[in-house]
Amino acid sequence: MRKLIVTLIVLAVLLAIVDRVAVTGVQREIAKQVAAKYDLTTPPTVEIKGIPFLTQALLGRYDEIAVGIGPVTVEDVELSKIDATLTGVTAPLGDLIQDPSKADIRAEHVTGTVVIPWETIAARAPRGIEIDGAGDKVRVSGSITALGRSLPVTADMKINVVSGAVKLTPVGVKVAGGFSVPNPERFITFTVPVKDLPLGLKITSVKTTPQGLAVEGTASDVPLR
Repeated sequence: MRKLIVTLIVLAVLLAIVDRVAVTGVQREIAKQVAAKYDLTTPPTVEIKGIPFLTQALLGRYDEIAVGIGPVTVEDVELSKIDATLTGVTAPLGDLIQDPSKADIRAEHVTGTVVIPWETIAARAPRGIEIDGAGDKVRVSGSITALGRSLPVTADMKINVVSGAVKLTPVGVKVAGGFSVPNPERFITFTVPVKDLPLGLKITSVKTTPQGLAVEGTASDVPLR
């Protein structure tokens, strides 16, 4: 009986080791495929959730995979990071073993958060306008050229999701000096393009964070090869 128990313990340890070795290999391959597909200079981090991994591998389907990308530049817009969760990922084990480069790795659904740093937001602002992202609001200050002169202004910014971009529109614009400027919002409104994101993410919402604007996105039926 003692020998049987020892044998079972050894087998359990060996299976655990094989499980971890296998998951490391598949994570590395998925990271390689994602980096190649989206022309990333630095491979993303990949973590396959769930234990045991071998059960998922044999089925060729993974319940949840976490992918971290960044920093990355997309369409000349610098993003500090992209954190995504992939669910229902199919990756046939036989294909991964025989020829990983041709394996059809695909995610049923992707949710992700894209962080646009304040430096990127500031670079897109109109000339003379400075961004203050402290707290839960975005405020701007600076000067606009109107009525033939440079006028100091301040305003809070409303953030909206538009097609392929984040739009910042001022509300409650205050022009110093008592000047009345018709439609001063037109001098301060600007957009930050956020399109062609990795993992096919499409913007759904946006909020402020200490690091920048956190853009939420989703995608479906996303090929990773």
